[in-house]
Formats: sequence, structure tokens, C-alpha cells
Amino acid sequence: MSDSDTVGRPGAPGLAGGPRGGAAPDTAPEAPITPTPQGSDGDPAKPTKVITRPGDKIFKTLTVGSGVFVVVMIALIGIFLLIQAIPSLADNNANFLFSRDWNADPANLAFGVLDLLLVTIFSSVFALIIAMPVSLGIALFLTQYAPRRLARPFAYLVDLLAAVPSIIYGLWGAYVLAPALSPISKWLNEYLGFIPLFASGSSNLVIGQTIFTAGIVLAVMLLPIITAITREVFDRTPPMQVEGALALGATKWEVIRTTVLPFGRAGYISASMLGLGRALGETIAVLIILSSTTKHFSFSLFDGGDTIASKIARAAQEFNDPRGAGAYIAAGLVLFVLTFVVNAFARSIISGHKEYE
Repeated sequence: MSDSDTVGRPGAPGLAGGPRGGAAPDTAPEAPITPTPQGSDGDPAKPTKVITRPGDKIFKTLTVGSGVFVVVMIALIGIFLLIQAIPSLADNNANFLFSRDWNADPANLAFGVLDLLLVTIFSSVFALIIAMPVSLGIALFLTQYAPRRLARPFAYLVDLLAAVPSIIYGLWGAYVLAPALSPISKWLNEYLGFIPLFASGSSNLVIGQTIFTAGIVLAVMLLPIITAITREVFDRTPPMQVEGALALGATKWEVIRTTVLPFGRAGYISASMLGLGRALGETIAVLIILSSTTKHFSFSLFDGGDTIASKIARAAQEFNDPRGAGAYIAAGLVLFVLTFVVNAFARSIISGHKEYE
């Protein structure tokens, strides 16, 4: 082979393509050339000018206006409730936050929201305790176990529960579910009545218009909300983590326990808090199911009573006096603040998780 055959062939010493016995070529790779930003007229000193079209400005204005509109509406609702409630609160002869009596007679205002608040929170938390594990099981089944051809229609079926009107749930709970739960309520009251949770309450167990029935109906209403969000979160589990666990010999349950659940925990809790906010404000279904009573709430599942929302709806036809109506508006203000706090708490749970942003 002639010397000319080796010209222009880069190579390491002793490798084919380089000079035999020779040193490596004393050349270095050229540095990449970074393009210099130029303006529209080719001047490198001027940065490129971004062109903004009229459509972009209009779209930005609409989106920013929509966001501001929502915030303003929430603020105006809160201000309205506060303005309407202040006169009645000023004339109130009872402690609004700690009294358990309710008398909205304009001639002698003496109302307290404590009993209504306790029934609202108690029934909503009871519903959440039932709905959370059921929703978790449905979400895991749809994302981890069910075949795709079955998971898709089954998910649509669960989502359709959110389209059922509240009054239908109320009628179903009062006329179908309550009689069916009557034997269970009697058994729990007879054998576990020594526990305050199952003690005799202010409502008739035969009729079944109790927090026990209302809580189960609320749990059914929460299922589509919690399940839909949890299912979406579980679907976003990184496939590499799942495949890595399977490659290490993990079983299906071990994969769920070590990858899916840790990844979706924050989203699942946030979905549950959103469902709790939905239960706190439910009106028509609770109004139909719960029997109104003058007795104080005794922390029993077999109590009757009113939530804040059902109390307002039950007395809506009596809002002919501003001072009497102001008492119910004050209770509505408490419910407004409570749901706002619950939703803010749900948002704070996922705020530190970038995968949910």
C-alpha cells in the first residue's frame, strides 16, 4: 500500500486507517458554530422581535378575563353573604357559633349554627369513609386488572352516576334504600347500641330517615367524582417504574403497592377532599331523606336533623323578612367558608407534586 493511500484517513496509532507506526494526527475536532441571533434586518446586535398577532391578543384577553371573572364572582358571593348576614348576627340573642338552638323568628332572633354544622360534617365524613375504599378499588380494577375492552365501558358506566339528578338519589334513598336498610339498622342498634355511634337516635329506625341512610346515598353520589380523578392519576404512573418492578420479580399486588399507590396517593387524597366538598353542599337528596327534628344531634348514625344546606332549603319559603332570612344566610356563609377551606386543602395536597401540575 502506498503512502498516498493513507492520506486523509484519521485513526488512532496502530489502527487500520492511520499511518503504520505513526503518531495520531495533530488535529482537534472543530468547535460547533453557534448561530448569532439576528434581528429582522440582519443586525446581530438586535434580538429577534416576536410578532404578536391580533388574534393572540384577543385570546389572551379572553383567557385572563375568564380567570379574573371567576375570582371576582367568588369574592362577590362572599361579600353578599357577609353583608346580608351582619344585621341578623347583630340582633342575634344567642352565640351563633356555639349555640345548638335555632330560632329565626324576626321578633326574637336566637340562632346557632353548631348543631347544623355537626350534622353536616358528620354525615359527609361518614359518606366519605364509605366512598373512599370503594372508589379506590374501582380505580385499581379499571387501571390494573380489567382488560381495555371492559375497562372503557365500565368507566363510562361509573361516570354516568354523576349525571343522575340529586332528587332521584333522594327518592331512591327514601323509598327504596331506607326500607332495605331497616333490618340492618335494627341489628346494629340492638347489638352495638352501647357504642354511641349506633345508639338510639332521634329518628325512627323503621322509617329509616336517618344519617345512616343519608350517608350511604351521599357515598354513592361521591363515587364518580373520586373514582374518575383517581383513575386518571393511576393511569399516569410512569411505565418504567411498573416494568422495573415486574422485572425484579414483583407480583401484581407488589407492583401496585410499591409504584401505583405511592405515585397516586396525593391525587387520591385530593379527589377525596373534592368529594367531601360535594357532600357538604348536597341539598335535595339530604332534604328528602333526613327527617327534621327539634332534638339536638347526639352523634348517632340513627339521628335525624338537618344539614346547613337542607335547613336553608327547607325554610326557603319563609324568607319574607330580611332579618329572618339573614339568619339562614349567615349559616350559608359558614357553609361557604367550610367548602372553600376543604377545596383549598385539596389543592394544597397536590401543590408540591409536579406530576399533578
